Amino acid sequence: MKRLLILSLIVLLSTSTATFAAANNTSVKQQSMPNFQGQRPPINFDGQKPPKGPDFEKRNAEFEKRLNLTDEQKKQAEELRKQGFEKMKPVMDKLHEKHQQLRTLKEQGDNPEKIEQLKKEVQALKKEAHEIRMQNMKDFESILDKKQLKELNTIKEEGRKKFEQQRKQNMRNGMPPRPPKDME
Repeated sequence: MKRLLILSLIVLLSTSTATFAAANNTSVKQQSMPNFQGQRPPINFDGQKPPKGPDFEKRNAEFEKRLNLTDEQKKQAEELRKQGFEKMKPVMDKLHEKHQQLRTLKEQGDNPEKIEQLKKEVQALKKEAHEIRMQNMKDFESILDKKQLKELNTIKEEGRKKFEQQRKQNMRNGMPPRPPKDME
């Protein structure tokens, strides 16, 4: 009887400790994450340098190595990237502002004409941003030789395949595909 009582006490303590630890861990995660209430976090373009992700340096070095860029080409590419950022900054600022206005109007639920007008403005800004990106890509390609261009096209194709694989994986996991551009 004593053994059964001791064993049940041990099981009870271990499960309550595990439950408490799991509940405490969840609350810590919730406290550390900023709450944007279903909205995307704000985009920050205030800094002097273009924004870089956490793995930017590593990915950039691998990219440069794979293309076998010369030091001169690396300098030119960096300058093109900075120029592209400067062109893109005002467009992205306007786009962020329009998204904020659109979100506010949708929350209010009135003025469908204004909502449609803002959607058209957002689409125009997205098109402008796309054109800037395409021009930046053409400028970058202009500093490459034929062998480097061929390797760049291979990299692009690998990226497309990886994107499609990820998209299919997300579909299998129940994640919906992105909405069509006119629905955003």
